[in-house]
Amino acid sequence: MNVVDLPSTAAELPDAWTSVLLGQVGRTGVKVLRMDGRALEPESHDTAEALLVVDGTLQLMAGDIDVEVRAGEMHIVEAGIEHAVRSGSIGSLVIIEHIANAP
Repeated sequence: MNVVDLPSTAAELPDAWTSVLLGQVGRTGVKVLRMDGRALEPESHDTAEALLVVDGTLQLMAGDIDVEVRAGEMHIVEAGIEHAVRSGSIGSLVIIEHIANAP
C-alpha cells in the first residue's frame, strides 16, 4: 500500500490550482492540489465530483449557494452544477472525480 502525505504533496506542487493525479480506482481519479487564495472562473462537469479539504478552507459558490468547506470536510458537487472557487480559498484540496478516458 502506498502512503501519500497529502499536505506535503500539495505544498510541493509548482503551481497552485494545478492538480496531480495520485491514483485511480476503476474510472475514478484521486487528485490533490494547492489552493492559494485566488478565485477561479465558474465551471461545470458531466459527472459529480467530491471536494475534500485536507487543510485550510475552500470557499465555493455552487449553483446559487455559498459553501464553506473546512479541513476534514467534503462537499459533493452534483453533475451539471456550475461552481466557482471564491477568493480566500487556501490549503490542500483532494478532488475525487470520474476520469473520462480511463482504461
